[in-house]
Amino acid sequence: MLVKDLYLDSLLYEQSSLAHYLHHLLAEKKITLEDNLSQFDLEQADHLKVAEMIENNVLGFHKVCIYSLKMNQKDFVFIFAKNPEEAIQFYRKTFQQKPMNCHESCLDFEFIRGNDTVSFREMRKEIENFPAIAGYFKR
Repeated sequence: MLVKDLYLDSLLYEQSSLAHYLHHLLAEKKITLEDNLSQFDLEQADHLKVAEMIENNVLGFHKVCIYSLKMNQKDFVFIFAKNPEEAIQFYRKTFQQKPMNCHESCLDFEFIRGNDTVSFREMRKEIENFPAIAGYFKR
């Protein structure tokens, strides 16, 4: 695998720390996009600079996860939010009750929507404001 493949994956899957390390090493010309991962060594990085980059969110990450909140024994709602606390708060505001539980789900989970297969990751691109309801599931 090449550095460029790992870099693209780190951006796609929102791996902030890894993406910032790669960005730093590329900017410092300690690696190139065409290098093989066997040449990748985190010890070449200035860890303080990378920590500052992560703190300042140089790459502009705005991580949003998907949470399954149990409404009752049969019904669930999926909510996009930054963290479980935000998902629960949004649920309480929307439904005027407390959810039975709240669990993070996989953004890459695929399901049928209309005639197409879609993942939560793809759905998230369609939404502009978070937190937001992604959909409902009845057991």
